[in-house]
Amino acid sequence: MSKKLVLLMTMILCAIFLAACNSEEGNAAKAKSNEPLVMVWYPNESGSEMAGARDAFGRIFEEATGRKVEQKLTTDYAIAIESIASGNAQVAFMGPQGYIEANNKSADVQPIVVPSGSSGTLEDAVYYSWLAVPKEKADGYKVNGEFALDTIAGKKFSFVSASSTSGFKVPSSSIIAHFTKQDAYKALKQDDLIEANALFPEVLFGDSHQGSAVNMMMGRADVAAFCDTCVSAYVELVEGKENTAGAIYRVKDDAAAPFNNLTGEEFVLISSTPVLNSPFVVNTSALTEEEITKLTELLISDETTNDQTIFVPKDSGEIGLFYKSGDERFVKVEDTWFDPIRKLSE
Repeated sequence: MSKKLVLLMTMILCAIFLAACNSEEGNAAKAKSNEPLVMVWYPNESGSEMAGARDAFGRIFEEATGRKVEQKLTTDYAIAIESIASGNAQVAFMGPQGYIEANNKSADVQPIVVPSGSSGTLEDAVYYSWLAVPKEKADGYKVNGEFALDTIAGKKFSFVSASSTSGFKVPSSSIIAHFTKQDAYKALKQDDLIEANALFPEVLFGDSHQGSAVNMMMGRADVAAFCDTCVSAYVELVEGKENTAGAIYRVKDDAAAPFNNLTGEEFVLISSTPVLNSPFVVNTSALTEEEITKLTELLISDETTNDQTIFVPKDSGEIGLFYKSGDERFVKVEDTWFDPIRKLSE
């Protein structure tokens, strides 16, 4: 057989092989695009009262990708983190610390957007980490008439989850920074706060921000860490300036579970710390580049910004994940924006 004929046959066989491979890849991509898009939620957003808000996002993701959306609800932060890191879920809404943990597990997990502040930009894209106590006991946390962190020593403390930004990472960093200046606690480490320690004789975890708040109001804990946005549907400001020490909040009369048996109960903030807003993230290995682009563009669009099922008017009385009091919208964000939260673990 001549060399030219051998070469020709080789080229034909290569072409057939490549065509077969492309066909298999194309069929796999087609099959993947026909599978449900799995959206995983933290426990904070998994309650029945949040169903309408979750469904609103389901409609957006379905419009962007053309895929049926499957909502995956969780009772544990770790489940949500593992789901997005493994690619079993393709989209997640999670706190900065949870995102960092998922990204550490898989670099394929990347943020796409965060809700802005009232300015419509990243400049004020923050929410707040609270330390709260029952109203009737609030004076016991003051020194010379001012709330002081020293007063929480020896108290039963409730966090949210070790993977929570505002319910553990931020408050524990502040607590360690404050108390390690004192000889009695100079050896205390952030990880020590996960269980009973020299500072707190008992440590509880609520597994959600709502759960941590309930631990405090039910008397299981003296002090609780949780965030403003996760309890905003259940409580209302009755005195003081919102998100500041001394502000008094009351559980609404029509509050849903787990606050339905605590209506009228009041608590006081003894500390409030701004935290970077939480991102929507995707697993880039489980979605196509085109799908990610479409998701991002639809989230930051004016259509979504003006959708009152997504950004609920603040004074409407309706329950939502995000509220609009100014120019709130979703804005693009990159991994490096969360570096200040990473530094809390250094």
